[in-house]
Amino acid sequence: MIALRRSHERGHADHGWLNAHHTFSFADYHDPAHMGFSVLRVINDDVIAPAAGFGRHPHRDMEIVTYILEGALRHEDSMGNGSVIEAGDAQYMSAGTGVLHSEFNASGTAPVRLLQIWILPAQRRVEPRYAQKSFPMEGKRGRWQVIASPDGREDSLAIRQDAAILATVLQTGESLEFRPQAGRCCYLQLARGSMKLNDILLEAGDGAAVSGDERLVLTGQGEGELLLFDLPDTGDY
Repeated sequence: MIALRRSHERGHADHGWLNAHHTFSFADYHDPAHMGFSVLRVINDDVIAPAAGFGRHPHRDMEIVTYILEGALRHEDSMGNGSVIEAGDAQYMSAGTGVLHSEFNASGTAPVRLLQIWILPAQRRVEPRYAQKSFPMEGKRGRWQVIASPDGREDSLAIRQDAAILATVLQTGESLEFRPQAGRCCYLQLARGSMKLNDILLEAGDGAAVSGDERLVLTGQGEGELLLFDLPDTGDY
């Protein structure tokens, strides 16, 4: 079964310095029908104004992946990490027993756009950890690029949950398939451009929750970039 979540159906908050769209309930946006999907808890599509950002704040017991779509983000945390992540980069922070961090647009002139992803951890109260990797565009064109996985396969980020994040970039007419394995489900988020999911046209910001033995065929409609979350079928939809 495929359940669509159109871009305009998401929660929205415009704080001036931050324009955010929430696939699932987050902060002041609360929708009991959209509290997450399997172990996927948050997909925030954030645009942060030049030189603006999130001051130092805490997280605990959450697997957090930040995927940069445009611009650059400056990160600092209480583990001693400090870096700038740019378009095509993914950053991972396992908050565990607790971590403080800040995130600011690294540019004073251009916005930064990112997907902030939260995944529930398989274990709580573990030692925090951090990693980041670059995933160049050529590695995503016409194929699945593993961004995060429980075992760090294909040089992906190794996360503390039986879940994987895959990315692809498709041009017009290019097709790519995916079929969840038994006991699995998936969520798809179109980050930019357009694609067809089977015979359904997806536009930027659209999402789709997939449960059951569903063969998925993605076809490019102009250049588009999509993230696929391969998740355990917990029955929590």
